[in-house]
Amino acid sequence: MMKKLLVSLFFLGFITMQSQNLVWKTNINDAIELSNQLKKPMLILFTANNLADNLQNEIMRTLDFALWSRDNVVLVKLDLSDSQISDSDKEQNIRLKNAFGVQDLPEICFANAVVRKNKTTFQALGKMAYSGGGVKAWISESNALLHPSEF
Repeated sequence: MMKKLLVSLFFLGFITMQSQNLVWKTNINDAIELSNQLKKPMLILFTANNLADNLQNEIMRTLDFALWSRDNVVLVKLDLSDSQISDSDKEQNIRLKNAFGVQDLPEICFANAVVRKNKTTFQALGKMAYSGGGVKAWISESNALLHPSEF
């Protein structure tokens, strides 16, 4: 009995650690390249320090989100308050925030992008602010934005 409990706790801990080790791109150019290579849209999280952690805690730190994101999107986190990034990257992130019409942080935009002749063209697929309801409702809403013909 004790052995089964220890094995169960080990697997539960492993799964929890895996859901917290998501790979987020922080450079939009790297994200576009990976997105096009994998033929997956980008999930762009516009965020800043000192914001409520509801989106992170209830959605992005779950196993369901980790599994869904692995199969469906390239994760991009653009922290508009990051003092570690260059001024040009900070400017670029702010221009992207404005181009996508992001008003409140944190907010998520889904997009594809194409680079031709050194010019990037974005195709916005939709955006979402945090709303309660849990990870399953969030994933359902995201799937409706990414695959509207299936809903």
